[in-house]
Amino acid sequence: LIMAFFLIQGGRHLRGEIEARGFKNAATPILAASLLSSQPSKIENIPLIEDIFRMIELIKSLGVKVDWLNKRDLIIQSSCFQPEKVDQKVIRQMRSSILLWGVLAAKRDSFQTPSPGGCLIGARSVETHLNAFRELGWEIESNKGGLYYFNRGKNWSDGKDKEIILDEFSVTATENLMIAAAVRSGKTIIKIAAADPSVQDLGRFLIKMGVRIKGLGTNTLTICGRKKLKGASYKIMPDPIEVGTFISLAAATKSNLTIKNVPVDYLTFPLKKFREIGVDFYVEKNKVIVKPSHYFNPVKIQTLPYPGFPTDLQAPVSVLLTQAKGVSLVYETMYEGRFRYVQDLKKMGANISINDAHQILITGPTPLYGKEIKSYDLRAGASLIIAALIAHGESKIDDIYQVDRGYEKIEERLQRIGAEIERISE
Repeated sequence: LIMAFFLIQGGRHLRGEIEARGFKNAATPILAASLLSSQPSKIENIPLIEDIFRMIELIKSLGVKVDWLNKRDLIIQSSCFQPEKVDQKVIRQMRSSILLWGVLAAKRDSFQTPSPGGCLIGARSVETHLNAFRELGWEIESNKGGLYYFNRGKNWSDGKDKEIILDEFSVTATENLMIAAAVRSGKTIIKIAAADPSVQDLGRFLIKMGVRIKGLGTNTLTICGRKKLKGASYKIMPDPIEVGTFISLAAATKSNLTIKNVPVDYLTFPLKKFREIGVDFYVEKNKVIVKPSHYFNPVKIQTLPYPGFPTDLQAPVSVLLTQAKGVSLVYETMYEGRFRYVQDLKKMGANISINDAHQILITGPTPLYGKEIKSYDLRAGASLIIAALIAHGESKIDDIYQVDRGYEKIEERLQRIGAEIERISE
């Protein structure tokens, strides 16, 4: 097994332009949904990251044909769909493999699947998904080995309208139901639906395939499915989380940075928070231009479902708050495992106290010092890169596979704007 780490020299100001890639959280459900039609679909602006490569590997194991047209665009052709051949190992490795449940529910009368894997950021139960599928008319049993057996009940496709109330604003459960309902006769009404950008992007793709959907961007979705869907050509939206990460990076390193390819409309609340912190930036069409700021205000950050502050930006912004004058409160309402990076920030010199699994207090500003640290999950990994870039001296970040899962060739992109970061394989 090749292990790789980042070696980073801190204390440099960065300069130039960096572009947000395609949105990982939208690409995975869209790739899954493309399997609903036997006609080919063309998907553009694919981010070249580990989670997407694993998803494509999973799709290919189903007998689906995937052809790259160029670096970021591909064609998916699922006329030959063999779910019994699915690669169980990949399912157990990644959380987004759960999106196959929607596809299998749409295309099969019964199927079995193991529980999905993913980031260690807290208890991410699959109960919301299971309960939703039961409401949709599926009978589900499980065994101790973590296998789920799905059987289509009599009232799944009786043509009647169905109303499903989700247990929580779950993004993947909403997406799974949208995919399953896309071929169901009768209306499917999903209440307590997530309104996240990835849900909206998936909805726009399904509409192109021929599904009628009302309520995108709200918490109630009405879906009128069609038995036969057509292939579609679709460009995945840029990644708002990457943009937020790069704004945190530019502000923390006191840099002049232009971030291109910005989905501004999906960043309303994070941009408001960056202003409150005192980040000097302005927005131009689909760009954010960040100027060096020399004073940051402490703030309260509370993660909430969209359009609130995204849980995926909590860690990058917390690193920035170590440089704010005063005490900031960060309240992580979504996952209790999201503060694992805090021990490494403290090791580097940050003054952070953990109140409980959901709240931290950050007192700043504190200088950070280069150390050997570890990325525990995807967003924590990106945040520790920011910490290392503002630290005095050299840092080594282990387990960088986590970062590769969500940020495409991050070291090459950061080198281009002046960061001293090197990937070393051993």
